[in-house]
Amino acid sequence: MQGTIATFDPQTRTGTLLLDDGSEMPYPAAAFDASGLRLLRLGQRVTVEVGPDDGVIKIGVPGIS
Repeated sequence: MQGTIATFDPQTRTGTLLLDDGSEMPYPAAAFDASGLRLLRLGQRVTVEVGPDDGVIKIGVPGIS
């Protein structure tokens, strides 16, 4: 699944994604931490891994992670 970063708070490392279907999905700090990234910028394209409960477990950069 892919989407775009809609919000990112560097203090809490949380935010929301705008998925390609137009829906918003929040992501926790653990999903950002699992990415290995240091920063996200608004509008950045990302890949999204979801867990069995449909929550975001990892954010990645297409073609990199």
